[in-house]
Amino acid sequence: MSTFWENEIIYIAANFSVVILCLVLFLAIFELVTKYKNWEEIKKGNMAVAMATGGKIFGIANIFRYAIGHHDSLLTMIGWGIYGFVLLLIGYFIYEFLTPKFNVDEEIANDNRAVGFISMVISIGLSFVIGASIR
Repeated sequence: MSTFWENEIIYIAANFSVVILCLVLFLAIFELVTKYKNWEEIKKGNMAVAMATGGKIFGIANIFRYAIGHHDSLLTMIGWGIYGFVLLLIGYFIYEFLTPKFNVDEEIANDNRAVGFISMVISIGLSFVIGASIR
C-alpha cells in the first residue's frame, strides 16, 4: 500500500482533491461570516464581491501551495492549510476592525470596488506571509 501513495500521479491527485474540498469548505465558512451572499452577488455582477472572493480563493490556494511544498504527509498539509485559513480569517476580522469609518461587508455588498480590491489584496498579501511561515 505504501507504493500506492508514492506514485506521483496519486500524490498529485490526492493533494488536488483535498485542496478542492478544503477550498469549498473554507469558502462556505467565509460565506457564513460575511453579510452578503457571495455567489448571488457575483451572479448579479457585483465586482467588489468578485474581487474579495477571488482574493480569498487565491489566498487559500496559496497557503496550500506552501503547505504542500513543505510537508510530505497529506494530514500535515491539511493541518497547516486549516491553520493558515484560520489566520486568513483572523486577518479579515482585523481588516474589518481597523476600518471603523465604514463597514467592509456593507461596502463590498454595495459594489464598492475600492474596498473589494483592498480586501482582495489583503487576502493575497496575508497568504504569502502565512505561507512563508509554514515550515
